Amino acid sequence: MRVISGSARGRKLNAPQGGGTRPITDRAKEGIFNMLESLGGVDGATALDLFAGSGSFGIECLSRGAERVTFIERDRYAAQVLRDNVDRLDFADRAEILVAPVQRAISGHRPVDIAFCDPPYADDPWAELFEAIPARLLVGHASSDIELTDDWVELRRRTYGRARVVIAERAVAD
Repeated sequence: MRVISGSARGRKLNAPQGGGTRPITDRAKEGIFNMLESLGGVDGATALDLFAGSGSFGIECLSRGAERVTFIERDRYAAQVLRDNVDRLDFADRAEILVAPVQRAISGHRPVDIAFCDPPYADDPWAELFEAIPARLLVGHASSDIELTDDWVELRRRTYGRARVVIAERAVAD
């Protein structure tokens, strides 16, 4: 894994050992950021990287000029690898790493511009997460189709090999 663009372009990222995390492919990540760019980009944005693993998505946001990223990862080993990546790339001043279950960490979290959600293979937390995610835009990444609830309006949907990606905007209450 590597950072695709921005200030840390080409820098390699370490990934936690084992099958507990699912690294996003460079192809899918590049596709997501191309779609985000068409929607205004991430420069100056605040973001959440849920189920962060190595932090690939959030670090890409920081490299492309995001103001601040909060990484949430429940596994302590994965969180340490993430912390090492953030420190090595000199993004610690714009990053917050929370070691906690996602549902608990986002409860009461301040609103952000973008939330990236890539739950582990065995989890299917979408229904519970959709209402709780405090973001204007949602980027969902999974190995199966992501069915949105009425809380979200689909903006883009793509498939990259086995990866399914959806970008949605929070629905405005009537």
